[in-house]
Amino acid sequence: MTHEEIMQGLVATKMPFGKYKDTLICNLPEAYLVWFHQKGFPKGKVGMLLATMYEIKLNGLEYLLAPLRNKTLQ
Repeated sequence: MTHEEIMQGLVATKMPFGKYKDTLICNLPEAYLVWFHQKGFPKGKVGMLLATMYEIKLNGLEYLLAPLRNKTLQ
């Protein structure tokens, strides 16, 4: 996946399972992402997106997703 595809995936992909099923990955609470970080992210695309979102939230970079969220809403 390219960098652009990953960023787009964060604002377009819904959590496929668990407590926050059907919540966009970019909207998952930080505590949930921390829990995954401690327990281990799932394998595959969803795990990679969750790990990326964890890093974005951990480093206060959520503003990078704002233009993509606005684009997705149009």
